[in-house]
Amino acid sequence: MNDDQLLRYSRHILLPQIGILGQEKLTRSRVLIIGLGGLGSPVAMYLAASGIGELLLCDNDNVDLTNLQRQTIHNTETIGMSKVQSATKAIAKINPEISVVPIQEYVDEKRLQKLVKEVDIVIDASDNFATRHTINQVCVTHKKPLVSGAAIRFKGQISVFDLSNSASPCYHCLFSKDGSNEDMHCATMGVFSPLVGVIGCMQAMEAIKILLNIGKTLNGRLMLLDGLTMEWRSIKLNKDPECNICGINNPKII
Repeated sequence: MNDDQLLRYSRHILLPQIGILGQEKLTRSRVLIIGLGGLGSPVAMYLAASGIGELLLCDNDNVDLTNLQRQTIHNTETIGMSKVQSATKAIAKINPEISVVPIQEYVDEKRLQKLVKEVDIVIDASDNFATRHTINQVCVTHKKPLVSGAAIRFKGQISVFDLSNSASPCYHCLFSKDGSNEDMHCATMGVFSPLVGVIGCMQAMEAIKILLNIGKTLNGRLMLLDGLTMEWRSIKLNKDPECNICGINNPKII
């Protein structure tokens, strides 16, 4: 670690739980962020500032004026630009030392199989159940930790599914893929701008804790936030032995 890096990351290095060795581990880490919207914006910015060595940014959308109320990695000058390009430009200003891989496409399961296999952790900042379930299934296959967040109106939620641990529940244990869960989009339902910042920052925090193996993560817990009352609820999650994706009775699980 050179002198500039020692200065840039000095406040991390001062923390005994991180130190120089921990910071060097972050600089060797690879993280996949799926979705560069309201949640993905703070995730990408804080992971970049924290010195994650390589960020793979995945989003197939372009920046729109309506995004700017909450998607803080983008700005007025990048309207019309792809979100991955806009985010890459912003990250370069935050921390030019890290590597960014922009992936401007909607990733299907086949593409995710290749991407997830190559990273240390996956951040789900998408906005629909179909994508979340596909991400979860691939993370189960490759036993990769998954940090999942969501926000709509004034309510947010976050959980960690550490799929490197065979006892951990997966996203499907919480939300089964049976059609009973309906997507709610902020384009029709609305979303409180600072709420996505809170949840996204927590996703970045959980990711760093997992990478460094420090503290206690949200694995096996679902945190729910009501932004109007600022009340948090914590719900314990258990692995479903009959889960079609990760259950012990699932013949597809190796």
